[in-house]
Amino acid sequence: MTYCSSMYRPLKRVIVKHPNDAFRNQNHLEEKWKIFNYLEEPIFEEAVHEFSDFIAILEKHVPQIDYLPISNEVGMDSLYAHDPVKFTPAGAIILKSGKELRQPEAAVYKEFLKEKNIPIVGELTGDAVSDGGDIIWLDDRTLVVGRGYRTNDEAIRQLKKMTMPFVDEFIIVQLPHDQGEAECLHLMSFISMVDRDLAVVHSRLMPVFFRQLLIERGIQLIEVPEDEYHNLGCNVLALAPRVCVIVNGNASTKQQLLDAGATVYEYKGEEISVKGTGGPTCLTSPVIRN
Repeated sequence: MTYCSSMYRPLKRVIVKHPNDAFRNQNHLEEKWKIFNYLEEPIFEEAVHEFSDFIAILEKHVPQIDYLPISNEVGMDSLYAHDPVKFTPAGAIILKSGKELRQPEAAVYKEFLKEKNIPIVGELTGDAVSDGGDIIWLDDRTLVVGRGYRTNDEAIRQLKKMTMPFVDEFIIVQLPHDQGEAECLHLMSFISMVDRDLAVVHSRLMPVFFRQLLIERGIQLIEVPEDEYHNLGCNVLALAPRVCVIVNGNASTKQQLLDAGATVYEYKGEEISVKGTGGPTCLTSPVIRN
């Protein structure tokens, strides 16, 4: 069994978490949303509807969808199933979030993977912190890691060592301060791979060397305008090459994707995505793509 070393190959198996199990109920959200730094309090029933529509899109393309269990150990951010692990061809690496409130998710995820007989190839230890949103496969043998507030140097050192058997080129991208330490800026905040030669980007946040590297490799860049960046327009989930999902309300990004020959699905993501700044890539942890 080969696990995931791509952001765009056809998605065969994915891990998600239902808002019923992450958000719990309206009272829980009322109590927790400010602690977890959401833009506003999510409306629970709307969140459940939005997620149902999102899953309906996934079900058209993804044969196996696994659901993380409810757990008293974790908070409402556990809805964003992408961050506590990263998959390699041999299995999962268990991460430790740079957001302290999210750190308990790693242990719960680890138990879940064991129950599902999904191999674990490594785990961050000591002072290392990293979120899955800071780690992207540019292609099957190229791994890019963002160094920012959520991923530190020690994590990068450990990740480089753990991924050595699968990686020919390990690229470190320094992330900007942007809106500060409390806000979530991941590498995946400003780049989503939609095909081997197509990426959705917000260039204003990109280091020059990284943008030039993409262009040199023949990757076409779809530029997300400022207003759509804030509406998670840069957060695009590929279900297969040039078949993707975005939050609705990103007309320019959608049109550019269509012009590039992509099929684009949209979902209303106000409660499950925009308020928690976690788009479709954040809601999903791809296990197998082939």
